[in-house]
Amino acid sequence: MDDSALAAARILDGRHELTIRTLAHAPDSFSITYTVSPPLTDGTDAEGRVFLIMDAEDDLGNAYVDWGGAFGPAPDGSRTEGTITGQPAVPEQARALRVRITFLRGLAEYPYDLVLRLRTS
Repeated sequence: MDDSALAAARILDGRHELTIRTLAHAPDSFSITYTVSPPLTDGTDAEGRVFLIMDAEDDLGNAYVDWGGAFGPAPDGSRTEGTITGQPAVPEQARALRVRITFLRGLAEYPYDLVLRLRTS
């Protein structure tokens, strides 16, 4: 994990690394930008197409649901880049967000839990 990352995990049987890059807050939601290296396949090979969903919970017990997102190859093809959004907005009192990102491939689910630190002041 590089120094600018918020969190990282080995995923999909250890063949890829998920890196959380940013967490942005909006009045009604939050968005996470991430990368996956090496890139996810386009679904034309034996691995098949990969989809992902997210749910989260903060340290106050509030639950958040997936509100959509998008991902695709980086311009240079070296990784997959994406954004996923959760709803509702995270309250200012929350200090940590446990995010579960589940990758779906065929009939298999690959869930990964990451803890993101929120505001420190």
